[in-house]
Amino acid sequence: LRFLVHLLGFVTSVPYPNSRLPLAGNGSSSTNNISNSLPPTVGPLRVEVSDLMYLEQIRQELLLVDRGHYKPPQCLSVQKVAVIIPYRHREQHLKYWLYYLHPILQRQQLEYGVYVIEQDGEDTFNRAKLLNVGYAEALNDYNYDCFVFSDVDIIPMDDRNTYRCHDQPRHLAVALDKFGFRLPYNQIFGGISAMSKDQYLKINGFPNNYWETYTSTDPLGMSISRPNVLIGKCKMIHHERDKLNPPNPQR
Repeated sequence: LRFLVHLLGFVTSVPYPNSRLPLAGNGSSSTNNISNSLPPTVGPLRVEVSDLMYLEQIRQELLLVDRGHYKPPQCLSVQKVAVIIPYRHREQHLKYWLYYLHPILQRQQLEYGVYVIEQDGEDTFNRAKLLNVGYAEALNDYNYDCFVFSDVDIIPMDDRNTYRCHDQPRHLAVALDKFGFRLPYNQIFGGISAMSKDQYLKINGFPNNYWETYTSTDPLGMSISRPNVLIGKCKMIHHERDKLNPPNPQR
């Protein structure tokens, strides 16, 4: 398999509406404050995916993002987060993701980088291997300590669902609209998940011989945490299944 690695983001100085970040900590003007206070999140969000999205719209709605990397200008983030997206043939979905997620991640006061790992060719889609490639490439690029693995077609509907790592692996896509905003089965770990560097190394990454979605917690060998179903609501953008990948009977 051949993989293409993209650093996704745009350099722009146009601020996202209503997303000016207050100072973290004691309110000092120093940029050495640590963003461990509650970030200026909005809460429930309306996610619309009915109209076509254009790159120019996205450029006009972003705070400063340099080659896919963003650092809060007025505080130091507690964690450095790499967001890894396995990808193929989903250009419009990726535009929606960029449009909604950059402002969400910035309101969460994260230092983050976005890595889109594209599988070349038309062979069976190998999501697990793409995630492993993304982990390695992100570490080659920057000293990240938290990794969020996200499908390109899932958008959180509440920005209090933070893209951070916890003491246990974190499953973030808890309540998809596709499943009536309910957890379809307890072992699910797909969609959006977060692991620290230590947690990823403990499981030795994702199994490369697992093709398509890799949604089970069974290979992890450790318990996971989740936000509640109200905060964990997500929008799944409709798409046609890759014909080379067999259907998952639990989805």
